[in-house]
Amino acid sequence: MIIHLKEGVSQSVIEEWSGPLKALHFKKDDRSVLVTETSVKEIPAGFQTYVEESWVFDNDIQLASKKYIKEKREVRIGDVSIGGQTNQTILIGGPCSVESEGQIRNSAEFIKSLGLTTLRGGCYKPRTSPYSFQGLGYEGLMLLKKMREEFGLNIITEARDATHIDEIIEHSDVIQIGAKAMYDQGILRACAKTNKPVLIKRGFGTTLKEFAQAAEFVLSGGNENVILCERGLRTFETNTRFTLDLCGVAWLQEHVNLPIVLDPSHAMGYAYGVPSLAKACVAMGIDGLLIETHPDPSVAKSDASQQLDHETFAKLLNELKPVASAVGYSMI
Repeated sequence: MIIHLKEGVSQSVIEEWSGPLKALHFKKDDRSVLVTETSVKEIPAGFQTYVEESWVFDNDIQLASKKYIKEKREVRIGDVSIGGQTNQTILIGGPCSVESEGQIRNSAEFIKSLGLTTLRGGCYKPRTSPYSFQGLGYEGLMLLKKMREEFGLNIITEARDATHIDEIIEHSDVIQIGAKAMYDQGILRACAKTNKPVLIKRGFGTTLKEFAQAAEFVLSGGNENVILCERGLRTFETNTRFTLDLCGVAWLQEHVNLPIVLDPSHAMGYAYGVPSLAKACVAMGIDGLLIETHPDPSVAKSDASQQLDHETFAKLLNELKPVASAVGYSMI
């Protein structure tokens, strides 16, 4: 249950009733909000006088549910917005990993030249093998920060675990919670305490309900700037890296009030399929694309097979614009 309290309800009253209701409490537009377990279906008689409005739910997709907020939430990333009524699809590009200052500067110059606003790059890499390139860590994060200062770009990078989440929150414009970290409550709860945009990637074995519930951890801490990212599921198929769940995206668009970004690079795993998948994604009227591009994919230290070269990426952007326009969106 979600409960909006009347204006002026004291903190002592909130504390008195939060315990019996097992409710989380946060502020929204200077108004107190309580969120209880979904087993709570009625407001206790003695508490009703303090309640302005309430919503009852069948499961723990509550704050992210369109039963609560019918319209898609708007999230601002630097000087641009997605979601809400903006009808804008943001294209976030950049390499899988920050590998050197020269490489990330080349990438930043390229993204800027296309008129795009947001640069991606991994610094703390959650690799499957301990023998693979693990990222430059804090050094890479400082390089991303330097590119933001030089080129005026927003930067997005992934938190691998809770040991460095404070660094990511401090220095990035969008905090990415990767598929392997989606269940890390240390990361989720830290992101709940900031107002910076948080992009949560769906785990490759995660149900839609579990995906949305990860967002609830951030929303219920008071951070309303949450974006969901579909990046492919693990299925029986072995000829592609993962299977991009466009059916799941359609379900999220119908039931969840958060902006949705898609990552065809990780889903396909091979550069040749990324442009076609990206067009299918944009045709669904999504809020963003996350596509990996590298100055020279053949020498990339991670995920080399799925990264587009700059020429292909620029060509794809031009091909996506009419697809977006056909469904009433614009590429930004």
